[in-house]
Amino acid sequence: MLEQQKTIEKPITITGTGLHTGNTSTITFVPAPVDHGIWFQRVDLEGQPKIKADISHVVELARGTTLGNKQLKIHTVEHIMAALAGLQIDNLLIEIDANEPPVLDGSSMPFVKAIKEAGIVEQDSQREICIIENTIAYADEKSGIDIVVFPSDEFRVTFMVDYENPVLGKKYTSMYSLEDEFETQFAPARTFCFLSEVEMLHQNNLIKGGNLDNAIVIIDREIKPDEIDYLHKLFNLKENVPINTEGILNTSPLRFQNEMVRHKTLDLIGDLYLLGAPIKGHIIAARSGHRANIEITKLIRKEHEKMQIKSRYSGSSKMKDVVLDAQALSRILPHRYPFLLVDKIIDLVPKERVTGIKNVTMNEPFFQGHFPGHPIMPGVLILESMAQAGGILLLNSEAHPEDKLVYFTGLDNVKFRKPVLPGDQLRLELELIKMRKSICKMAAKAYVDGDLVCQAELAAAIMDK
Repeated sequence: MLEQQKTIEKPITITGTGLHTGNTSTITFVPAPVDHGIWFQRVDLEGQPKIKADISHVVELARGTTLGNKQLKIHTVEHIMAALAGLQIDNLLIEIDANEPPVLDGSSMPFVKAIKEAGIVEQDSQREICIIENTIAYADEKSGIDIVVFPSDEFRVTFMVDYENPVLGKKYTSMYSLEDEFETQFAPARTFCFLSEVEMLHQNNLIKGGNLDNAIVIIDREIKPDEIDYLHKLFNLKENVPINTEGILNTSPLRFQNEMVRHKTLDLIGDLYLLGAPIKGHIIAARSGHRANIEITKLIRKEHEKMQIKSRYSGSSKMKDVVLDAQALSRILPHRYPFLLVDKIIDLVPKERVTGIKNVTMNEPFFQGHFPGHPIMPGVLILESMAQAGGILLLNSEAHPEDKLVYFTGLDNVKFRKPVLPGDQLRLELELIKMRKSICKMAAKAYVDGDLVCQAELAAAIMDK
């Protein structure tokens, strides 16, 4: 069943205090047209600059996810993004008059309520879904962080934490249906931190807007009697510091027995939505935080871009382990027989690397004269094969590749290691070294059965047809 894009029916406004900056901010959710995406707009700055909610714009990850560019910054966007992901909102303009959205109660629930009050409407355009077809993994051994994404019929999350603290300890949660569980089981989960972290964050000029009404504070050290006045000032309390039997410094009880790991799941959902498309896959995360969330999202984007290219050029082709088949290559490259020297692309990471295959058969026309009785593929044609694979990599960095050509402008450090014979299969591997506007440089290697047969550095320019 095809899913339609969604926005809201009417604008709605929320005002509150930013968690880290302590700034009072007002945000207004504004309906947006199809294919608009999620954008933030700083209405308090000259020119009212905008920034797309996208992982390419993530600039800071200290205790929250910050978007930024040369004109603006917006801190702690993950709770809003989680609400939009949970309610499956695709197109929205978020006007904000400060550098951080309000923290409100420390969860996504106030944003969920506001969006539902504004009304959710379907739009006359299909959603773009990121379908996970291959397992994707990220690990940080030093921090003990692991995230694995598996193919699944719908978006699912399994999250585990393991803290050396008796209050938290080992906690686990799982979400099997975003539509059925997000609003009631995850959106209400509040942010949390340890008491020792609160002191450190205050010293670093953070969580100026944090208090016991919008964050769960976990006691991870002994509180001495002479510290009570200090804690009163730290949390702006008028009454005695409330310490419950669970080792939590709070004015209200936990909303869930495992509320903290549910909030970690909430953060993950928000960070993943910076991909720019909903995911159909099962994410299993252990001890993940914002930095790891963004790293796995970047890996997912690379796979998603590869699948987009495959879908755009290969049509109904379902060849396994092939990104672009021969027909797709003919739609991208201008070359034709007898000068199309790449048969398929088996791996492609846009703006990074490409791997192509050239099957060298006895039917190649150049073997008639190079050399009679001793056929060897001309070295210049091995270079041409690598250059054509590189052309695929470069053209897919362009918005309209069908209107462009790649002109190779130089070769450096060329070395031929072994002859290429009829029956060989050339594996062409190219990596983008640098790219400035339309000028680029690539490192290229060609292999036969794992043996290096040719290597070179290729310089090229992308030109209009």
